[in-house]
Amino acid sequence: MKSYNIFISGVGGQGIGLLAEVLIQSCLAAGYAVLGVDTHGLAQRGGIVVSHLRIGNKDKLFTPRITPGEADLIVGLERLEAYRGIVNYMRDGGTCIYYDAEQQPIHVRMGLSQYPSHEELEKAVAERHGKVERVFIEDLPDVRMQNTAVLGRIASFELVEGLTGDIIREQLLEISPSSAKDANLKVFEQASAARA
Repeated sequence: MKSYNIFISGVGGQGIGLLAEVLIQSCLAAGYAVLGVDTHGLAQRGGIVVSHLRIGNKDKLFTPRITPGEADLIVGLERLEAYRGIVNYMRDGGTCIYYDAEQQPIHVRMGLSQYPSHEELEKAVAERHGKVERVFIEDLPDVRMQNTAVLGRIASFELVEGLTGDIIREQLLEISPSSAKDANLKVFEQASAARA
């Protein structure tokens, strides 16, 4: 199988580490090899956090970093970082799943970047002949659960053969702290069922 590349980005404190770990463990449980690398830009102070995940056969994966323009899936935990992922990493025909929240990264607050509208994000995806899935839960119990909502939406797709929603759900429950399991499961199921 050709590698399947997932580019994940957001702002520090949004739970990108948990999201990436659930996806890694889910892919391993489905029988795939996974290479991954994280970068943190002052994550604890609202900086950008990025994860590169490459899924496939062990003999076909050589580096954990995704080449620009080669990501099959862009996962964004806020709109600007999703947009940047699309512009820099999305392949032609790729997919973007993002949580539609404005958690402005530090470079926006400093006036170094403009915040894109939903329409600008959709236009960037259309230019790449891709698909976009917007995730938003009006009554989300805790903003720290946006990552779980995005996982739920990801689980409604079969990104690669054998990587089912059930496997992702099992890994989420395995990795979630015991105090958050029930709430995470509820948000996961709600987002999975709400697929456009």
